Amino acid sequence: MADQEKKPVDTAAIAGMLKKKEPEMKRILNYCVHCSICAESCFLYMAHNGDPQYMPSFKVINSLGKLYKKKGNVDREFLEGIKGLVWGNCALCHRCYCPIGIDIPRMIDFTRSICRSEGVYPEQDGGESWL
Repeated sequence: MADQEKKPVDTAAIAGMLKKKEPEMKRILNYCVHCSICAESCFLYMAHNGDPQYMPSFKVINSLGKLYKKKGNVDREFLEGIKGLVWGNCALCHRCYCPIGIDIPRMIDFTRSICRSEGVYPEQDGGESWL
């Protein structure tokens, strides 16, 4: 992981990944009406006394949404910053329910794949990836 920390982010690769799913993901990002119903079904949100950082819509908008806003032109610090949202604050348990059908876990998983492609992912205690 130490080598990855020094390596610059391949913004062209990230932009390419985003472009492949852009019509679908941007449409879904725009569908969210911020009703917060997804939050009530998220056990992490409920266990953290309603902390907005655990709200499913917050996680998506502040990770994948920002990646699209920046068109993939991000640095390693940005990816490290969203790592907690998409791994630490989400178990990908699929409990988050959206009444208009947004597949939140799919969007979180896509964001994880972008981070993973740049070597940004959680480590185990020994410093090795658990992936």
